[in-house]
Amino acid sequence: MRDKSKRRMSFGLTVAICCLYMTGNANAGNVGGTIAEYKAESSYIAPGKQQGVTLKGKVVNENGEGLPGVTVVLKGTTTGTSTDINGNFSLNVPQTGGTLVLSFIGYTTQEVAIGGQTTFNVALQPDVKALEEIVVVGYGTQKKSDVTGSVTSVSSDDFVQGQVTTPEQLIQGKVAGVAITSNSGAPGSGSTIRIRGGSSLYATNDPLIVIDGVPVDNGSISGSANALSMINPNDIASFNILKDASATAIYGSRASNGVIIITTKKGKAGDKLAVNFSTLHSLSTVPNTIDVLSGDEFRTLVNQYGNSDQKALLRGFNTDWQDQIYRTAYTTDNNISVSGSVKDIPYRVSVGYLNQDGVLKTSNFERTSLGVSLNPSFLDDHLTTNVNFKGSQTSSVFANEGAISAAIIFDPTRPVYTGSTRNGGFFQWEKNGVFNPLAPTNPLSLLMQRNDQGEANRWLGNVQLDYKFHFLPELRANLNLGTDRSDSEGYILTDADHAPNQWKVQTISEYAQEKENNLADFYLNYQKEYTSIQSRVDATAGYSFQEFIAESPEFAFRNNETGEPLGQEPDYIPSYSQHRLKSYFGRLNYTFMDRYILTGTVRYDGSTRFSEDNRWGVFPALAFAWRLGEEAFLQNVNALSDLKLRLGYGITGQQDIGRLFPYLAFYTRADNTAQYQFGDTFYPTFRAQGYDEKIKWEETATFNAGLDFGFANNRVTGTIDYFFKDTKDLLAEITVAAGTNLTNRLATNVGNMETKGLEVALDFVAVSNSKLTWNIGINGTVIDQEITSLSKVDNPEFSGYDVGGITGGTGNFIQKYAVGYAPNTFYVYKQVYDESGKPVEGLYADMNGDGVIGSDDRYLFKKPTADFTLGFNTQVAYGNWDLSMVLRGSFNNYVYNNVYSNLAARQSYSFGDYLNNVSSNVLETEFGNYQYFSDYYIENASFLRMDNISLGYNFGNIIGDKVGLRATANVQNVFTITDYNGLDPELGTGIDYSLYPRPRVFSVGLNVNL
Repeated sequence: MRDKSKRRMSFGLTVAICCLYMTGNANAGNVGGTIAEYKAESSYIAPGKQQGVTLKGKVVNENGEGLPGVTVVLKGTTTGTSTDINGNFSLNVPQTGGTLVLSFIGYTTQEVAIGGQTTFNVALQPDVKALEEIVVVGYGTQKKSDVTGSVTSVSSDDFVQGQVTTPEQLIQGKVAGVAITSNSGAPGSGSTIRIRGGSSLYATNDPLIVIDGVPVDNGSISGSANALSMINPNDIASFNILKDASATAIYGSRASNGVIIITTKKGKAGDKLAVNFSTLHSLSTVPNTIDVLSGDEFRTLVNQYGNSDQKALLRGFNTDWQDQIYRTAYTTDNNISVSGSVKDIPYRVSVGYLNQDGVLKTSNFERTSLGVSLNPSFLDDHLTTNVNFKGSQTSSVFANEGAISAAIIFDPTRPVYTGSTRNGGFFQWEKNGVFNPLAPTNPLSLLMQRNDQGEANRWLGNVQLDYKFHFLPELRANLNLGTDRSDSEGYILTDADHAPNQWKVQTISEYAQEKENNLADFYLNYQKEYTSIQSRVDATAGYSFQEFIAESPEFAFRNNETGEPLGQEPDYIPSYSQHRLKSYFGRLNYTFMDRYILTGTVRYDGSTRFSEDNRWGVFPALAFAWRLGEEAFLQNVNALSDLKLRLGYGITGQQDIGRLFPYLAFYTRADNTAQYQFGDTFYPTFRAQGYDEKIKWEETATFNAGLDFGFANNRVTGTIDYFFKDTKDLLAEITVAAGTNLTNRLATNVGNMETKGLEVALDFVAVSNSKLTWNIGINGTVIDQEITSLSKVDNPEFSGYDVGGITGGTGNFIQKYAVGYAPNTFYVYKQVYDESGKPVEGLYADMNGDGVIGSDDRYLFKKPTADFTLGFNTQVAYGNWDLSMVLRGSFNNYVYNNVYSNLAARQSYSFGDYLNNVSSNVLETEFGNYQYFSDYYIENASFLRMDNISLGYNFGNIIGDKVGLRATANVQNVFTITDYNGLDPELGTGIDYSLYPRPRVFSVGLNVNL
């Protein structure tokens, strides 16, 4: 194995040098800011130390009308009041001096120095910041008021609180149309992200993720549980989610599933030295376990139905195997950042350390991260430079998750340990004195006698130069050079006395991988306002090049003590892959009278995945927005703050299918499965694989109609979007008839799919005064997907492709891709029930009416994806206290309970030489034999989950007003309301068997600002 100590030393030294340099060179500059203008009447008193001074005044709007409900607070304190119906206020303060802060929804917050005054008249100005707010879009930014596509922004103020290990968890449940489902409860594990349901069947449905201008590779990194887990969430400032084609088309080939743009935190010019330290400590527990029979229940069942041989295998123990493999797990997450400005060079440096234990014994995730951001300007601010670097080193211990399924089925009447040294002291099922390979393995031994570790390093960085031409300041040139690199390695060490280890020596299997993703972007941007014709033009044209390289140079399986290779393992052939994307793009945004906005976008993409005849694709988009709120006929509608209609249509592409060059003939090495003998030597053969030289781009056309609105000075804001997506020439890996290709599997274009839906997002400022603020956010999404075609020729006899493999039997599938149905629809028999509502074993409905129950009687029934998803969040602040909650709901989603289908039959425990435990559901059905394809096992898995509750207290500035201190307490995965009988209803695949349980997490944290 490669020497890791040098890498760790180098990484640690880099962190230390950067921190010392930034801290040592930071000077104390002045904080930039604007003090609001105000008008004050007389009633002066001599400044000094008078006590109990009463301040009075009136607050008016831009028209001189009194504003009721304006919050007036003495800055730095909780002393405050609100204006009455006429805009008047009266406030008692300890003494004169200090500053009043006046705030009101829809108006700019103003600060007024008290001085020696006691009477004030203040005019608040409308807050145009919301309209001028900058939204990050592809290749640049736009004013929020000029955005024509469906774009949602989430800033750090709105992030999910608590133990957040990976970036996507920060916005879970916060954005309409964005479903984020954690893949597992394992430490460092990632999530499945779906924006508007995705667009593909076999190609990726993952959105494109862009971090500080660098589109990252979403592929897996060997030795790491999840590629995104290597990004420290504490460094992230905001997310911008692009959902419709008019917003995503600028990214063309990689944007058919939406785009998530992540911007990290940066320093600001003129800022003083600021140091922030946060520490979070968490305990994770298993909320519930799978319901199987206890030792006593199992003995009763076997004694009632078993034969004498099976009864003889019973013992007197009551072992809870799930209790044996799970634990209460501890996590610590610590972060420190230093930011400010040195000689007009804004900077931010951060260091983070996370150590997370998993609730499954032995599992662990450790991350050390470094972030550096430099943002200087040169040439009188004509040249802006952004230098970003994020590096992380992760170390993972991967618990053998086979222990989860083993714990479900292992005989509960057997002990954990035997008291002997045989098999490491663990009880194992044996036959003729040796381990029985057909029997399950002791669950705890699977964890304790196997050491699976991986280490990964990742560097993500870019240099972006933005030059505003001196001779034409409306024109900017932007060059972005970036890289995303990783190298990783790992090993699996198996004890010699681990029962399934056939070699009976300590074995080690090693691997390594190197990946790099290089980027070169260049674009010109022209922005100019033509006041004479009330027009504004924003035009962009550019070029993008991206190259992806992956190499796995090392592999070994050998005796760990002698280094000798083991068995008949073939010589390892190093893996190397490389593919490229080249693109030309342009966008024109035209605004007329600040009311009518037209956006046109086009991208010309080339991918090396396709042949030269089909390599290039054109992806255009057109969108229109009408700011109705600015029209004269709505100007006098006082309740209306904002109203904008959006319409958009565009086409995006998809080329990210598993094989890199599916248009080329290729061969796979057969190794042990097909060898040719010459003399006493066996040589592996190469098997020809199927290919389609005409394979081409998958294309998704999207129509979007949206309405943005605000009422009551934007105390109520929201959006409504209807979308329709039509995906054609689906990239798919299909089964072909024997003799028509070299194999029966082929990657090609086949079929179409439609997706339609409705998104609604609402935000309310329920209460806003000097003592109490209460904000509420709610979003809901309705989505319907349907496969409209699956073959290149019309064949009414074709029932679709089998998908969704299950545990139990051999080669069994429970789902289908079928025309007229949603992807992954369940394909089952219709169960018949008796008068008491109990399922009748083996009795199904004759769906085709031929009098015979056969495979043709299976029917398509329900789907795993929800019809409707809900997100709810609320934040309440009272004085120094604040409380936030996040709740999510999913409705009319279904799950195949594979635990029941595979373990809820008496047949499950009867295997001659050993016994297996069964699900408690067998006591309800009393099935003797497996009924894998019964729709009885398709359960409604609708749920309402309280994801997060966070309570915080702000101590304010302490230690001579030099230190800010805040404490938090948090609970995650608080409760789930559902009728589903399995462990967890939230499953992206819709098939439930051995999910690593999502833990319930209790956290306390402290945040210190210097």
